[in-house]
This record gives sequence, structure tokens and C-alpha cells, in this order.
Amino acid sequence: MKNLVRATALSALLLSTTVPAAMPEGSGVAWDVVADLTTEIGPRLAGSPREAAARDWAVTRLTALGFKNVHIEPFTITGFVRGAETAELTAPYPHQLHITALGNSVPTPKGGLRAEVVYFPSLDALKAAPDGSLKGKVAFIDNQMQRAQDGAGYGPYGNARRQGPAVASAKGALAAVIRSAGTDNNRDPHTGGTNFPAGSRAIPAGAVSSPDASLIARIARSGKPIMINLVLEGHPQANLPSGNVVADLPGRDPSLPPILVGCHLDSWDLGTGAIDDGAGCAIVTAAALRAQQGGQPLRTIRVLWAGSEEIGGFGGEAYAKAHASDPHGAAMESDFGADRVWRVGFNMAEANKPLRDAITAALAPWGIVVNPNKANGGTDVEPIIAAQKLAVVDMDQDGTRYFDLHHTPDDTLDKIDPAQLEQNVSVWAIVLRILAGEAGPISGG
Repeated sequence: MKNLVRATALSALLLSTTVPAAMPEGSGVAWDVVADLTTEIGPRLAGSPREAAARDWAVTRLTALGFKNVHIEPFTITGFVRGAETAELTAPYPHQLHITALGNSVPTPKGGLRAEVVYFPSLDALKAAPDGSLKGKVAFIDNQMQRAQDGAGYGPYGNARRQGPAVASAKGALAAVIRSAGTDNNRDPHTGGTNFPAGSRAIPAGAVSSPDASLIARIARSGKPIMINLVLEGHPQANLPSGNVVADLPGRDPSLPPILVGCHLDSWDLGTGAIDDGAGCAIVTAAALRAQQGGQPLRTIRVLWAGSEEIGGFGGEAYAKAHASDPHGAAMESDFGADRVWRVGFNMAEANKPLRDAITAALAPWGIVVNPNKANGGTDVEPIIAAQKLAVVDMDQDGTRYFDLHHTPDDTLDKIDPAQLEQNVSVWAIVLRILAGEAGPISGG
């Protein structure tokens, strides 16, 4: 009996230390939006039927929440259709790799391709390779991204994904494989878009998980030739339907330009798009509603749930064209997950210093500090910001764990902390209340 009790206690201890508890379920508008979007619609690849279903879902939900003038603004895109994807090292040692195709990748030949892998420790090393040196080979680009609260590593290390395949193509490569642009160490590969500039030769391109990348790096250090069998059947496809969903909470004075708050409705297709960017749409929507509490603000708050952000920011560009003649007061965006806001940034004219100071003071009790760098808004609102030289407020979220999940199968609802999601809504509502209550002109710096 003592042995049974001891074994039971040991089993309980092992479970408590090896199985992390799931995040608790949340409540309220923001939680309901992201929970229902990821449950009822799921992955929302740009141009896909599920992105179309998400637009219809968004119209129904925003209308039910009390938004006015809720409508879809359609446009067409060249999207990406995913296909079969496998990778296997065949020499010097056999290993199955966890791989995913990158957006804009073209397919491998029927049956896949078999070729020698040439290892490059960085994108710069690939750039330094002689022209023609990769003819008939597959380039592998290593790029170990590190965690940062502001996600600063994504810019330089993400360039291996954004630029690497095109550089490899210019050197003659048959295909390119990269270490995933992420900070995790599990076997989930990270997808994301790559770019082939006009006139360049598009090639198959994929990303392997971080442990698989480390395996390739170890083998490369041995000096033994590496061979890979690669199948990537995803492909670009033109003339796919996409669109933006736009909705307003009218202000008391319709003559004042509205405050625009953006997010993106589409997602990559490996997970359910909870942190990228279902959470962002949930945050801006709930905050806009909460900013109405205590009385209708002067200015209209406009919500933009943009389409096709992930494959090139097409929704933001489409919005800027459709609303080029509509004045806007300021623009903001939420597209960095659901962890707490820790910093605020501005791009405002000097005449709006009192407005900037009011926001800073209102956020100080929350421990939110000021970013001295100029705010830029984000992909979904940058085109209209640039066109109209708008004022911008950036609400910087804690990105320490964001790139563990970004563009992976692990981007699911259970990764959202309801308490941190609520903090986002609260501080966003404060800022929107101040901006929408401003009677004077608001402009960018």
C-alpha cells in the first residue's frame, strides 16, 4: 500500500512539473472575438475560402457589437496555395526534417528534387558566395534569432527569409532552405513570405525547425557532403479574392477626421491565427467600444480589419487607395500578439505636444514608458499614414515570447493570457478616448 501511495504521489509530481497548465479561458468582448474567430473560422490564408468566410463573420460580429457602416471593400491578389511539403536528408546520415514552404515559393519538380546542400552561416555569407557557385545545389541559410522584448531581432534575422531565396536563386541555386525566423527551440517550422523581385528567378523555398537547422549545422561542420530530398508543392496563384472589413463608431462631430485603428484579419495557415492577428482585431475592437463608455467621443473611431497582410500588406495598400480623399486624424495598429503593452511611441506635430503629454500621463500609472523613436504604425495603416502624413501612436507590446509562436502551428488561442489581453484593451481604450476627444487638428511630425 505504501508503494502504491508513493507511486501515485510520484506520478502527480511528474505531471505537475512536466505538463504546463493551459492558459485559463477569458471573458469579455476581446476574448470572445478572438476565441470565436479562431474556433469558428480558424486559419485564414490570404485569398482562401476561409479568409472570405472570416470577412462575412466579421461583418456579422461588428454589426452585432453596434458598429455602423460595416462593410467589405474587396480587392484581388496573387496569393499562395499550400501543397505537400517534405524534406529528408539522405547523406551523410538519413534524417526526416520538419519543413514548411514559404509564401511565394514555387513548386519543386514533380516527385521533388535531390541535390547537395551548401551551408551558409548567415545571409551575408550567402551574398558573398561567387556567382554561379550554387548551380544544381540547395542553399541552406542559418540565422539564429534571439529573444527581445521589442522583437528587434526580427528585422535583421527575418531578412534571411525575406531576401535569402532570391539571393540563392541569383547564385544559381535550385532551391533554398532556411532556419526558421523564430526564437523557439521546438520542431515547429515557421512559415512567412519571401520575395522574388521583378526579373529574378523564383525557386522553391522552405523553412525548417530550429532543431533541424542545428542538426544541419552540426553535419556541415563535419565537412561531409549533405544531400537532401525536397518536396515543396505550394505555389503562387493569381486573381484570388480578398478584402478589408471597415466599420465605424460615429463621433458627435462628423466634420472631424476619424481615428483609424487597424489589425489584419488574414493569417498563415499552420495555426489558427490567434496571436497573429486575431488578438489585434479583438483588442482594437474592444477598446473602441470601451472608449465610448462615459459618453460618445467627438471623433469617429474607425476599425480596419485588413485582408492579405501576411503576403504583402495588400489590405493596407487597398485601404489607402480607397480612402485617399477621406481625411483621417490619427492611426494606430495592433499586430504583435496579446502580451501587455509596456511602451508607447508617437509621431505627432509639435503643435500636438499637449495631446502627446496627456496620453503619456494617462499611461504612466500603468508603468508604460515612452519610446524615444518615431512611431510608424504598422503594415495595415502605414500606406494611409504616408499618404496623409497622419499622427501615429504605437502601443508596443511585450514581444519576448511572440516569435516562439509567430507563423507556426502553435499560434492558437491557448497561448493568449486573458489578463494581458485585458491590459491591452484597457490602455488602448484610454488612448482612444483621449484622441477621439481632441477637438483641434491632429497631424504627424
